[in-house]
Amino acid sequence: MKKTILSLLALAAITTANAQEIYTAQFTDSALVRKAQMWVASGEWKNGFTKAEPDNSVNLTDFYIQYHREPETWKALFAWLEKTDLLAIPAGKHLIPGTDLIVSVEDSQNEDLKKRKTESHRYNCDFMFVVKGTEGFRFLDHNTSTQNTKYQYDVVRYDYNPAKAKTVESTPERFFIMFPEDWHIAKVKTSKPDQNLRVIVVKMPYRYRDSRERTGDSQECTGKCCMKKGQK
Repeated sequence: MKKTILSLLALAAITTANAQEIYTAQFTDSALVRKAQMWVASGEWKNGFTKAEPDNSVNLTDFYIQYHREPETWKALFAWLEKTDLLAIPAGKHLIPGTDLIVSVEDSQNEDLKKRKTESHRYNCDFMFVVKGTEGFRFLDHNTSTQNTKYQYDVVRYDYNPAKAKTVESTPERFFIMFPEDWHIAKVKTSKPDQNLRVIVVKMPYRYRDSRERTGDSQECTGKCCMKKGQK
């Protein structure tokens, strides 16, 4: 009996050690995943946008689903990005006409990893487009990260294993979209000599198919306070 228990514990340890890191949502519908990949490659989503392509870290299936649940909002985003001089526009908050989307134009700097906070969101996704400089990111491994604060104001924080975090850098040729399962740390110091950057950040609504609310804690925000006007 003791030998059996030890064998099971050893097997569990090996399984855990060999577990593949997970950095984003996993979709099991292979046809949907392939459809999303083809859709992104076709450029149908661009609405005239020519300034950048999705980074390799962007979950294309999530992108496909969210775009098609609210296409006019995404079209307005890409049209605004294309026609706006993103280097000349003043830093601060800007409203995209005809929408309730608020653009945050940030002149900022990367910092040491220990100074930066982990985050993810449930009812919004962060569209991030660096237009000057390089922004450093860490993507957190789901298998070795745990939520460490109560969910509020549409923000979740995590404890994580730095050794399992994936390092990614954002430059003006690529944009990022941080969906709810993209647990991340932004503005992390890179190896570049200049840590200054300008980044465009837009909170895009994240639509759940069944208008579900995440609960489980009586004190937990349901997301209603964080939703944009009219979001279901």
